[in-house]
Amino acid sequence: MARLIVHSFTISLDGYGAGPNQTKDTPLGVGGEELHEWLVGTRFFKQMGKHEGGTTGIDNDFAEQSMANVGAFILGRNMFGPIRGPWPDASWRGWWGKNPPYHTPTFVLTHHPRPSQEMEGGTVFHFVTDGIHSALDQARAAAGDKDIRLLGGAETIRQYLAAGLVDEMHIAVSPR
Repeated sequence: MARLIVHSFTISLDGYGAGPNQTKDTPLGVGGEELHEWLVGTRFFKQMGKHEGGTTGIDNDFAEQSMANVGAFILGRNMFGPIRGPWPDASWRGWWGKNPPYHTPTFVLTHHPRPSQEMEGGTVFHFVTDGIHSALDQARAAAGDKDIRLLGGAETIRQYLAAGLVDEMHIAVSPR
C-alpha cells in the first residue's frame, strides 16, 4: 500500500512553514523563500525550475529523495494559489506555469468545488471538497504502489498528523 510521506518540509524555529502575507508575487509569503534557503539553492530545485547551477551535497540529496517513488501529491489550497473563498473562475492554474513539477495526479484540499485541471507533463489537479480522508483515498487509488507526498502547508500536515495518517516525515528546521 502507498505510504503517506512528508519529505523536505521546512519549518521555522517557531513552527511556521511559510512567511505571512502570501500574494501572487510572494507565493511563500514575505520572507518565505529565506525559510527554504536550504532547498531553493540545490541543483535539484534549480533544475525543476529549468535553471542552471545549484549546490550538491546532502541538501541536494534530500531534495532528490523527496520526489523519488511518488505517485500522487496532496496539498492544501494555499499551496495551489493565493485565491481565497469561492473560485471566481478557472483562470488561476497554480504558481508553476504550464508544466508544474508534479507530473502525477495532485489532490488539492479546498472547501470550494472546481473541475479537475490537466496540465503539461502529466500533472492533473483534482480539487477535493470532502476532507482529508477522501483526498488520501483518491491519492492512494492514483498512486498504486508508489508513495503519496503530502506537501503542506503546515495546517494540512497537522490535520493528517492529528488523524494518525502520516507514515514518514523529514522536516528541515530553519533558523530564520
